[in-house]
Amino acid sequence: MFTASKVQRLFFFNLASFIMVGLWLTGLDKVHWFAYTIPAALYFAAVTGLCLGLYTSGKILDVLGIRD
Repeated sequence: MFTASKVQRLFFFNLASFIMVGLWLTGLDKVHWFAYTIPAALYFAAVTGLCLGLYTSGKILDVLGIRD
């Protein structure tokens, strides 16, 4: 399973934080609930080191026969 490096984890945390600032500036009560899924996934990746998006993308590329 894919585990993110410390640099990637910091990047995920910063990206999620910037998205949350944008949601806050828009108004947390005005934003659709689905807009919170990406920051939640990025915070999960930052905390655990497991980036499900990169893992899924890697599996799809393996099925298509595309190597890193």
